[in-house]
Amino acid sequence: MKQSQFGELSVIGMRGCESFVNQVDYYLKDWRRHGGDDTYLVDVDCPRFGTGEAKGFLHESLRGHDVYIICDTFNYGVTYKMYGQEVPMSPDDHYADLKRIIAAIAGKARRITVIMPMLYEGRQHKRSHRESLDCAIMLQELVNMGVANIITFDAHDSRISNAIPLSGFDDVRPTYQMIKALVRNVPDIVLDKDELVIISPDEGAMSRCMYFASVLGLEIGMFYKRRNYSIIVNGRNPIEAHEYLGKDLTGKDVIIVDDMISSGESLIDVAMQLKERGAKRIFAFTTFGLFTDGLAKFDKAYAEGLINRVFTTNLVYRTPELLEREWYVEVNMCKYVSYIIDTLNHDNTISELLDPVKRIHKLVDAHKKKQISQMRMEFEN
Repeated sequence: MKQSQFGELSVIGMRGCESFVNQVDYYLKDWRRHGGDDTYLVDVDCPRFGTGEAKGFLHESLRGHDVYIICDTFNYGVTYKMYGQEVPMSPDDHYADLKRIIAAIAGKARRITVIMPMLYEGRQHKRSHRESLDCAIMLQELVNMGVANIITFDAHDSRISNAIPLSGFDDVRPTYQMIKALVRNVPDIVLDKDELVIISPDEGAMSRCMYFASVLGLEIGMFYKRRNYSIIVNGRNPIEAHEYLGKDLTGKDVIIVDDMISSGESLIDVAMQLKERGAKRIFAFTTFGLFTDGLAKFDKAYAEGLINRVFTTNLVYRTPELLEREWYVEVNMCKYVSYIIDTLNHDNTISELLDPVKRIHKLVDAHKKKQISQMRMEFEN
């Protein structure tokens, strides 16, 4: 072990994260000049009995190690058998397995960091009536089990960190990676306030949109949701209408920014209203693409010209069908997560990784120079 490391590095990928952690392991080995059969990945398992009960099992000792556990609690693409039936793993099942692995480590690791891209029960972050506060309880449980740091991405409400004020909690936003994917996949996009507008689909997404608009020097518009608070449908008050606040959108490209796509109804409704207001092309930036109601409505919206591209990260499970869609663009976060792990393992600050303004400006300048160069070439020809 190098003296500069906090502890011997070990990375655990929970079920459904195999592809993601393999890429993370590749970057870590490349940067640290490890090759061959060497790996930072730890072999763990959560075998189950016929009743569905399970236990956590480590195949090697982690005494004194600096352990990073990556867990996608929203991966319904993995299953287990219960009474002979194939059961898709729910967020509760993934969270229970995470606790089992932490329990199997039994306090022997020097430090445990949990990387949970989308927070388990993150949308249940505040109490409106007589109801549970599941996300806060989850954070407190992990800390009580010995977890030193919790890293998440684009938390639905980052104030949930108040549940564990004396413990490490980092809320990372993939702003740079989203913009990088945009300029690569839409090379003719003009990053100028006269050509492009950032749109917030509701009040909750305004802070994200304000950041995008600020670092890119763009105008911002907002929709607010008019809900019917007299009834509850599928666990929430249904949206009756989206009202727009902002400048004229005629002939401009727009980017809708939000933390997640659940069913997609709100996004498509907003896109429809943007088109009615004269928007040219519509792109969506969402960290987590859940698509709980399937892909048909997005296929229809794309065919009708309502949306042009939907950008989501690979931090949560995506179906093979989604990856094949022409309108879909995957934003790969494996290298970024590898940077975070490598930096923390050397006990260095990740402040620069969390604040990508300089990298964004460098990317935007390079994109604009490339467009100017292409315009000159076309003019000369």
